[in-house]
Amino acid sequence: MMKLGVLVLVFLCSHHLSGQKGLELGGWFGTSQYFGDLHSDLTIKDPGLMFGVGGRYNFDERISTKISLNYGKVSGTDANSTNTFERERNLSFASDIYDLTLQAEFNFLPYFHGSREDFYTPYLFGGFSLFSFSPTAELDGVTYNLRDFGTEGQAIRGEYSKFSRAITYGIGMKWDISLDWSMNVELGVHNTQTDYLDDVSGVYPDLDILRQTRGDIAVALSDRSLSPGIGEPGRQRGNSQDNDTYVFLKVGFLRFFGTLPCPDVSNQRQIIRKRANTLEW
Repeated sequence: MMKLGVLVLVFLCSHHLSGQKGLELGGWFGTSQYFGDLHSDLTIKDPGLMFGVGGRYNFDERISTKISLNYGKVSGTDANSTNTFERERNLSFASDIYDLTLQAEFNFLPYFHGSREDFYTPYLFGGFSLFSFSPTAELDGVTYNLRDFGTEGQAIRGEYSKFSRAITYGIGMKWDISLDWSMNVELGVHNTQTDYLDDVSGVYPDLDILRQTRGDIAVALSDRSLSPGIGEPGRQRGNSQDNDTYVFLKVGFLRFFGTLPCPDVSNQRQIIRKRANTLEW
């Protein structure tokens, strides 16, 4: 009977571990970074604040999905560029990003909440995001919504959308800090489907026509160059061949609401043996 009990316990625990499921809920904070026409290299410039909330569902010890709602502040300015043309172009922007992301995650190592050995793992993830953005710039102490001024000659009511989507991927690390709580560090890249996160994409418009349709402020926001000739109609203002990207680096804390792994089988075997010896006595 003792051997049978041990075998049953081993079977139950192994089945439980291989099929561990559970929900995690929590939040995170960190930093956001933009890459695009006003930040064309891979250096870290003008990082902003980000934070978010969400939940993860664990299908087993390797596979999980996560949905999250995030906020990030991104910005860029030609003044920080090492490129002479970009510094002379003299454009800048800032934008709030509201992001909804759904991602699938794969753990490199088997990961069980409550385990003494398998309590940590690096992981890869991929998915997609839906987000809103609204580039702004300051002129003479006043902040303007750039989309409203058609800075590249967009027709009235023909402006680019303030909603877009992104392909999301990245890498993370998670580990237990208690029986119920885990800590996550995650770096996520969002390759967007828009080139107007910074309001810069194509060429300079005809400024006389822009003045007639949008006014003097639109002209001032469209061409802020420091040298004559840069803002001539049809001259390149941005690179329309590359869409913009934003990156979130975040630290999160999530609480696990699923079932915990079975106790160590060797410990259970000792308990069963003691009970068997007591019955024999």
